[in-house]
Amino acid sequence: MRVGPSSSLLSKFRRLIDRAGIADIDFADKFVAVKVHFGEFGNMAFLRQQYAKVLCDRIKELGGKPFLTDCNTLYVGYRNNALGHLDCAYMNGYNPLSTGVHTIIADGLRGTDEREIPVEGGEYVKSAKIGSAVAEADVFVSLTHFKGHGNAGFGGSLKNIGMGCGSKKGKMEMHSSGTPRISQRRCIGCGMCVKHCNNAGVHLEGGKAVIDEDACVGCGYCIAYCPKGAIMTKWDEAKPVMNRKIAEYAKAVVWGKPSFHISLVTDVSPDCDCEGSNDIPVIPDVGMFASFDPVALDQACIDAVNRQPITPGSAADVGGASHEAHEHDVFKLVHPDTDWEAGLIHGEKIGLGVREYELITV
Repeated sequence: MRVGPSSSLLSKFRRLIDRAGIADIDFADKFVAVKVHFGEFGNMAFLRQQYAKVLCDRIKELGGKPFLTDCNTLYVGYRNNALGHLDCAYMNGYNPLSTGVHTIIADGLRGTDEREIPVEGGEYVKSAKIGSAVAEADVFVSLTHFKGHGNAGFGGSLKNIGMGCGSKKGKMEMHSSGTPRISQRRCIGCGMCVKHCNNAGVHLEGGKAVIDEDACVGCGYCIAYCPKGAIMTKWDEAKPVMNRKIAEYAKAVVWGKPSFHISLVTDVSPDCDCEGSNDIPVIPDVGMFASFDPVALDQACIDAVNRQPITPGSAADVGGASHEAHEHDVFKLVHPDTDWEAGLIHGEKIGLGVREYELITV
């Protein structure tokens, strides 16, 4: 990430994607979904929009029709619906005036606009629920901020692709093994969940919504239609299983269409850009990585992170962790109860990519 007076990070970024072979893709007159995390409002670690502009400008030079995209979140926040999501994206710089392209929320207004895509060889997911704009694009490109994550261990390409492109129903499937839960404090008894449930899985009782555990199929539509965010996933899926499901969703997104993946290992915060704030980076900035293989890309970024010295006073500086550069598991230091490797092992197993790689320095 170092530059001299005659260069810039953006020119280095452009050289990286060219050297990694982005021009080998036939972009001519193709719709190109560029998946990026716009950052929750208040977070300052997310990728700056200038990288997205350079990427989209290059795609347009190659004849493509790029758009920036992400799917709505399950949790209550700015990005829970398309209007708030767009407001947040624009406030964080991802607007057409800054990037030169349109921003589209892939799963629509409430997070229910999806396409079901079969997962070839899926062990946990047979049919992934992917945001329509992503599913219908001709080419898929991911632009990822590589950082930590409380559930997944780290947020890299697979997380950006798999979890990021799932509709609300898809995110529920990855996060939960069962039915949602209802906050009686938040519920106002409006009946929107009852109206939009196709399985009699929820009803009103004493002016409050109640889940019928026997009838509910865990589809998550009630989550999408609740105006108060009173219905939430139970977040009960085991973390290794969640990471394997993310890998299967990522395979559904990229399978059968050209794809290209970029990760920037900068501002490596301990937690996701979904948080409305961020802590200091756990390591120094490393660099930019690109590949056609998202599994190899994540493995290369993990290896690069674990070769860096730990930032004194950061979330990784625990238990007498050495500040010297050597092999250590930075993300295990930050989130010891996670199993980040499970997703990469599973991604390789189902044919999404391989963990072995050759690192070429540009």
